[in-house]
Amino acid sequence: MAERLLIRDADVVVTMNAEREEILQGSVLIEGDAILKVGTAAAIDLWITEDPLIRQPHRTINASGCVVLPGLVNCHHHLYQTLTRAIGTGRGYALFDWLKMLYPVWAEMNPEAIHVSTQVGLAELILSGATTVADHLYLFPNGSRLDDEIVAAQAMGVRFHPTRGSMSLGQSQGGLPPDRVVQCEKDILEDSQRVIETFHDPAPRSMLRIGLAPCSPFSVTGDLMRESARLARTYEKVGLHTHLAETLDEERFCLEKFGKRPLDYAESVEWVGPDVWFAHMVHPSDADIDRMAHQCSGVCHCASSNMILASGIAPVRKMVDRGVRVGLGVDGSASNDGNHLLGEARQAMLLQRVGWPGFESSADRFSAREALELATLGGARVLGRDDIGSLETGKAADVVAFRVDDFGHAGALGDRVAALLTCAPGTVWLSVINGRVVVDNHQLIGVDLPNLIKKHNLISHGMLRRAGIL
Repeated sequence: MAERLLIRDADVVVTMNAEREEILQGSVLIEGDAILKVGTAAAIDLWITEDPLIRQPHRTINASGCVVLPGLVNCHHHLYQTLTRAIGTGRGYALFDWLKMLYPVWAEMNPEAIHVSTQVGLAELILSGATTVADHLYLFPNGSRLDDEIVAAQAMGVRFHPTRGSMSLGQSQGGLPPDRVVQCEKDILEDSQRVIETFHDPAPRSMLRIGLAPCSPFSVTGDLMRESARLARTYEKVGLHTHLAETLDEERFCLEKFGKRPLDYAESVEWVGPDVWFAHMVHPSDADIDRMAHQCSGVCHCASSNMILASGIAPVRKMVDRGVRVGLGVDGSASNDGNHLLGEARQAMLLQRVGWPGFESSADRFSAREALELATLGGARVLGRDDIGSLETGKAADVVAFRVDDFGHAGALGDRVAALLTCAPGTVWLSVINGRVVVDNHQLIGVDLPNLIKKHNLISHGMLRRAGIL
């Protein structure tokens, strides 16, 4: 018999259903890996008593003083970058210079470094409310494989969308990365197929789906982009992901090398459609936005990374209004330099209110609820999933609760939901992923964080020393 978990009597349950219903004094009843019932505490209690032998919960959690939400969805990340935080970002490096500085450090990674950094990054994300994480791993030095982060993520219990990234265009061929960190395209495509056939699960409420992710226009060839797309589309629900239109430097690169702007180039190599999502998309034209909406291509907005690397402000308001699928991503832990997804939702809300060329500052341009929608339902749509992102019967049992009766929310009684973002973002009080409690009373269950951090820092120190940074 499947275990039943009742999260009851929350101050507010934010459903993100079609009506965007918010239930005061609400409850969520979970059975196994799925949501069984959502409603007021009184209604759920009555429904249980009508057939207690079948509906009685095995465990009840009192969520009084909390806002309960669907689990947050992180659509773009580089988990390995927890190993190299605060290098160059404090000094004001822009993207291309920052990458050139860090490629030699990342070349020192090995399978253990990938495994441990994945767990550190995921721990931080889970404690920020993330339950689904898409990661982009595009370097595989010293025997590293995508398998190393998949095994680590499975141990953490997160719903995982790892993407098999790649770089094939080294400096000797006119690309940005040094030749020592790129791979030959035949090997990339063979390993991409291996990873899909070994790990990908397209079933509803799947915990693991693979994507293919050639890194960027300046680090792979058009042939690899095209062949990766064709390979992915021979399987069910294998997504396609890449960085695009992140900086004006990238736009200049595309114009010089391909004679096309970034989205035009992506379209020329078959990278458009509902199975595609682009990280960043900071510099689209109006025509680009309309085309992405028409073609159903998705966008992952990475507000903090775009700010710290001075890439620009993505026109999220315009993209959302025109029907582009938009979600949120923390991006690399070395270009943020954190893994707080609720904090990223706050940053996205604030950034859209600030003026930039063509837009005056406007406090009502983006609301807290719109930002929370990007972090939940929006992210689910970007990843092509209709089984997560909202609290509804039959959806995957990914549920998080944040306390709003604590010190950081004292006095925030006027709008407890908005307070999650207008006040300083907190850590999650409760996280349930696929029906299993992974965070209880702010504590990550079954993870020895002090020892994990110690191990992680030793690996980081070794990499920095070998690369000549320390």
